[in-house]
Amino acid sequence: MTDFKLLTLPSDQDASGRTFGPEEIQNVTDVLRSGVLTSTKGNYVKEFETQFAKKVGAKHGFACSHGSAAVHVAIAAIDPQPGDEIITTSITDMGGLSPIIYQGAIPVFADVDPKTFNVTAKTIAARITDRTKAIIVTHLFGNPCEMGPIMELANSKNIPVIEDCAQAFLTAQGDRYVGTFGAIGCFSLQQGKHITTGEGGIVVTDDEALARRCFLFINKAWGYGDKNPDHYFLALNYRMSELLGAVALAQLPKLDGVVDSRVRSAAALTSQLRGISGIETPHISDGSVHTFWKYCLLVDERVITGGAVGLGAKLKERGIASAPRYIQKPAFKCEVFRDQRTFGNSRFPFTLARPEAVDYSEDKFPGTFEALKNILVLPWNERYTQEHVDYIADAIRDGVAALTKTPTTTNTLEAAVV
Repeated sequence: MTDFKLLTLPSDQDASGRTFGPEEIQNVTDVLRSGVLTSTKGNYVKEFETQFAKKVGAKHGFACSHGSAAVHVAIAAIDPQPGDEIITTSITDMGGLSPIIYQGAIPVFADVDPKTFNVTAKTIAARITDRTKAIIVTHLFGNPCEMGPIMELANSKNIPVIEDCAQAFLTAQGDRYVGTFGAIGCFSLQQGKHITTGEGGIVVTDDEALARRCFLFINKAWGYGDKNPDHYFLALNYRMSELLGAVALAQLPKLDGVVDSRVRSAAALTSQLRGISGIETPHISDGSVHTFWKYCLLVDERVITGGAVGLGAKLKERGIASAPRYIQKPAFKCEVFRDQRTFGNSRFPFTLARPEAVDYSEDKFPGTFEALKNILVLPWNERYTQEHVDYIADAIRDGVAALTKTPTTTNTLEAAVV
């Protein structure tokens, strides 16, 4: 066994992998001293909304309580009828899916590209029907979807696109940030994201009517500022507090540095791993910027014994956490979809679904199953140095060397006869 010195990696689950400093402390202190903790009366959340929208190039920004709320706000703004279909990805967090059901719509899962783990125009097109109300694209791990072809398809069908950018701050394609291609962009400020308030979210849009709906849905549909306000429709309280807004506003100026650090260290690891048999480094399309919420490898089990699981176990010996297969199973195999466990015993809204919309046969999702079989997800954050990258690269090389299958050799007697 190779001798090695364990190195503790920074973690985005505590201060070692985060960028908190005196700016956040000062802002939170100011809020507490003011006694104004609600964003309806304070200024921090409003200023964060304005500055974030400006940063990504959108006209409007609306902060909310968490990333799942951001997706819910976007779907509510689109305002589906019960039984309408919303196309989404088969590989994502439940927080991006449950809001579809809460708004009475049917999640229709599209397959993914097994190299990028993202939906494509082709996989989306296969799921569009006359009941399609919206398309949700998720820029998984910070790698952008192919927004050009997707928007061309969506626009040709007059279907709005919601971008789930929870893992994709400052992810770009061409000269635009993700979140600004579609009708609404949704971001999460959860603990492990590029900037964080522990929990939190924000939506952005250029559309005035959608902006109005987003604002209202976050505020129980109460028309703050209207001449004769009322609760105009069914909605929730998804407001962000001033305490979270204070942290978010302090985090925002650090975002460029956070992203630059992640991209730079990821490129360094890719350079060291390129060419290793049985390993594929992240696939990034030309003209795109991947901002690396996580760093993902594809591990070929035909070459490496145990595939992603085997290599993940080897990395664990070196103190490197990883997530083989990411979510373990496609989203549609979770009980809420498989058994249609929703509101009591009603199965609503699945009772309104077309049979084809809830057909989760494995042969419909070849890319999904291939991706989840081969993917190995490594943690990543802005505090990684060259020393950390070198340590991870060495651990991967050693793990691959230990697990690489040797070709079957020809029997020496048979070889002699030949």
